[in-house]
Amino acid sequence: MDEPLICWRDTHAAVQRGSLPELLVALAANGVRDFPRLRPHQRHPWHAFLVQLAAIALRHAGQDQPWTEAADWRVALRDLTPDDADGAPWCLVAPPDRPALLQAPVPGENIAAWTNLLHAPDALDMLVTSKNHDLKAARAHGAEADDWLFALLSLQTQEGFLGAGNYGISRMNGGFASRPGVGVAPVGAWGARWRADVTSALAERGHIAEKFGVAQEGGHALLWLLPWSGADSLALAALDPLYIEICRRVRLAAPGGRIQAHVTGSKVARIAAKDSNGVTGDVWTPVETAKSKALTVSRNGFDYKLMSELLAGESYTQGAAWRLDGWPQGTALQAIAQATVRGQGKTEGYHERRVPLSPKLRRYLVGDQRPLLARMARRRIDAIAAMRKLLWTALALLFANGENDSGNDAVSNRASRFAQPFEQREDARFFDDLTAHIEADGEQQEAVYLHWLLGLAERAQAVLEAAFDAGPRSAMQRYKAQAAALSRFDSGLRGGKKPLFPELVAHYAQQRSARTLSTEGEAHA
Repeated sequence: MDEPLICWRDTHAAVQRGSLPELLVALAANGVRDFPRLRPHQRHPWHAFLVQLAAIALRHAGQDQPWTEAADWRVALRDLTPDDADGAPWCLVAPPDRPALLQAPVPGENIAAWTNLLHAPDALDMLVTSKNHDLKAARAHGAEADDWLFALLSLQTQEGFLGAGNYGISRMNGGFASRPGVGVAPVGAWGARWRADVTSALAERGHIAEKFGVAQEGGHALLWLLPWSGADSLALAALDPLYIEICRRVRLAAPGGRIQAHVTGSKVARIAAKDSNGVTGDVWTPVETAKSKALTVSRNGFDYKLMSELLAGESYTQGAAWRLDGWPQGTALQAIAQATVRGQGKTEGYHERRVPLSPKLRRYLVGDQRPLLARMARRRIDAIAAMRKLLWTALALLFANGENDSGNDAVSNRASRFAQPFEQREDARFFDDLTAHIEADGEQQEAVYLHWLLGLAERAQAVLEAAFDAGPRSAMQRYKAQAAALSRFDSGLRGGKKPLFPELVAHYAQQRSARTLSTEGEAHA
């Protein structure tokens, strides 16, 4: 609250240090570029915390616009904790019987006797690492205070179930799911998105209370203020619509001036929300409409198929942060999707994707042309799937020396491994290509699609030809296998009883007709 413990870089890349109120002032002025000590998987929890906290404070004070002075923020935040005039709930380290930031008070307990004592913030964080291969564990022994803040926040607001006594948060669909961060934001510095999401959270707070069974008035907002013995849970109906939760019993201490964490288990989850399936009104969580379950991101992350569905499909109901209208004229917007994917006792990657939303794409999304956009995206998704399947069959024929060998697992696995980069590259360019399709005039859209389809075939053939070096080595088998693979690929493009690509079949037929007419004309002349 008072000490300059948080480090950020301003929009000129100069390093700044300040207190939480001073950071909120910088955000309100859109003067924050990034946070040097914030790890990628901590981005959404930190953004969500700053938005929820600001919205809670503003609403409590009857304000609708962020303050521009640190003193005003300091007063507003202290007003949220009237029973703790000394500011203990805003300290990283406080006596165990008092609330500390994101740490519930544990009166009467000796934290020195707790199960785990951690000396590095990354040991406290929610990431589950395996044998120190990809990401080293417990290495941040020279950590600063904000390293501990970010790790504590990551644990308390996006952790899942990790064995008996280690329960997860309420804002995800089950203990092995993830807390996604999906929304629409202005392109630019950190503060622009923060201000936009604060505005959306305040505007939708009442709707969240009505729809998701949380308290309209008087609910608990900062859950670390309440004592927690580990044996009692809070009902959703007792919580503020924008509540900031905690899921683990943690207390920080600083013997000799070095922060360490005491951690122990609980008998129950902090919030009794198992039956909600993660549907709590979270500002950034899409809900699977048909099943009423929060989005769980797979190890594939926000690939082009999921992102297309989130943008234009009907399968998900978006949270309050998904706002496409009401922006100032000329605002450049992007869709942002973030999630740390959890598995059963493991972490399956941090995933983040940003899709620029052109003015015309936005009009499609908010107007009656959204179903048309969904069909455009689906058409391309189906074409990529068909092209990948065709590429795979050609690769399998190559690796089987030009013979049909459908029962060979080694050949199948090899073909799959070589085909995978094709889909990954199409994923990376998918929305740029789709936007070009949308931006074209109505009569030109089919021509743009055909041009893309021809390029798709060229890129797939390039992958096939690049695999020739991994094919048979002997001259006789090599030429036979390569010719068979190219023939299979070409025939798949040009026809068959059920053409995979009718547009390409028609295009190639038109080319043949044009060549025939040209030849006949030359002969007649």
